[in-house]
Amino acid sequence: MNAPQDPKSWNIETSLPRLTSFTMGDELASIAATRDDIVVLTADLMYSNGTKAFFDRYPQRFYNVGIAEQNMISMAAGMAASGLTPYVSTFASFASLLGAEQIRTDLAYPSMPVRILAHHAGIAMGFYGTSHHAVEDLAVMRAMANMTVVSPCDGAAVRGILRATVNVRGPVYIRLGRGVEPVVYDTVPKFEEGRFFRLREGTDATLIATGLGVRASLDAALALESEGLSVAVLDAVYVKPIDIDGVIDAANRTGAIMTVEEHNPNGGLGGAVAEVLAEAGIRAVFKRHALPDDYALVAPPTHLYRHYGLTAEGIAERLKALLRT
Repeated sequence: MNAPQDPKSWNIETSLPRLTSFTMGDELASIAATRDDIVVLTADLMYSNGTKAFFDRYPQRFYNVGIAEQNMISMAAGMAASGLTPYVSTFASFASLLGAEQIRTDLAYPSMPVRILAHHAGIAMGFYGTSHHAVEDLAVMRAMANMTVVSPCDGAAVRGILRATVNVRGPVYIRLGRGVEPVVYDTVPKFEEGRFFRLREGTDATLIATGLGVRASLDAALALESEGLSVAVLDAVYVKPIDIDGVIDAANRTGAIMTVEEHNPNGGLGGAVAEVLAEAGIRAVFKRHALPDDYALVAPPTHLYRHYGLTAEGIAERLKALLRT
């Protein structure tokens, strides 16, 4: 198991060290060195998402389709039917909402091995407004049969999840942030399909977080440690299939779970964990910490994260309130 960067080395009151999470172009180029079937498509965004690194090494296996996201997905389906393994890349709001019909009908239904690199998810496009926010995408993708849904939290995790999902038979929705996520892993983690990655042990409560919420949850756990609370942190890199055993184990170990996600509270990680608890008949203190069931405000993303409590301080406050109930 690869250990995360030691949270005690961080000063949560100051800016955190950062590493671009847009390592996907470079990682895919490395994988493609031994995989002739891998191709990359983008909707005119190779400079925005880092896939130019793939283009620089394999220009003949790179396709810029222009502002034609729906066509790009259907093109990828045709490529997959011809024996290729396409990776399509665009903003998460365009992939999951604009391209939902094509993903469902052309990819999920025939179980085509197409990987969707859905970047700038959640409210990462904050000041671009509702049309560019992707806060329903986990719910939409989770509802599609044959679909794997993953959400890596930093650059090393992006590399790890690309390696872990390269041979998945059906489509994979890879939810990515805005490319400047704080570091969680100091080496590339080896993820197991449908399993959470345990980052921190604890006995009083468990934070199950995904994407942006992972680093913030680690920092919240560190802050709460100084107040006498022992909080475990799990990285829910796989949202579907959900780690059923991991959820049940967390409930049995600590008796209290709070999920953390940059998503609408309905249908995302929190909903998946709640489904596991309900179906298993487990009674535990539980809360979903997510964006409100509303359309997010328009502002720079860092301001929005603070406003909606998706920071270490906001997570710590809500977890303490939960434990007081």
